Amino acid sequence: MAGIPGYLRVDDPDSRDRFLKRALVVGGTFLVGGAAVGGLPRLASSAQSPEQDAEIFSFALVLEQLQAAFYDESVAQATLPPKLLEFARVASGHERQHVSYLEEALGMSAREAPETDFGEATIDAEAFAAAAASLEDLAVAAYNGQAANLTAAGLQAAATIVSVDARHAAWIRAIAGRLPASQAVDAPLSRAEVEERLDKIGFIRGA
Repeated sequence: MAGIPGYLRVDDPDSRDRFLKRALVVGGTFLVGGAAVGGLPRLASSAQSPEQDAEIFSFALVLEQLQAAFYDESVAQATLPPKLLEFARVASGHERQHVSYLEEALGMSAREAPETDFGEATIDAEAFAAAAASLEDLAVAAYNGQAANLTAAGLQAAATIVSVDARHAAWIRAIAGRLPASQAVDAPLSRAEVEERLDKIGFIRGA
């Protein structure tokens, strides 16, 4: 699809990174807003804009950092059965790339990763599978919930990440012997609903 302005190859990390940056840059300046509330930035309710894209990606960064930390710890513990450990290794690499894309796109405005406590979820097979499915589902629902608030460029950038998280969700269910897709549509979640789910999961310290 050469010749189409802004075309993004999802299998090309450098291309995706450049696209994310273009989606968040106005006049050569990185823009981000919102104060941290309960561990997540406050999202604006204004019309789509590069500024709001940056707020949403800052919000998404917390979820990607959480997933990356979860899988990294699971791999380091190395107590999971082979299929789960393989999934954790692959997902860890993907999530760390997601974090890198968002951090580089946000530049100096990128937030620090939250402190985490995963308890037994990174060493117990059943707890790991349940937690992984919950985290991947939450990420997909969070991105979907903000889709209408993103500019066209921001939405295209987000879509390259959320589709991978959705594949993770299906993969972990298949390993656990559950239906990879149990319903025809996924319900989006608002920021407040995401915060509530994160609080119930309890992996972020001080959230």
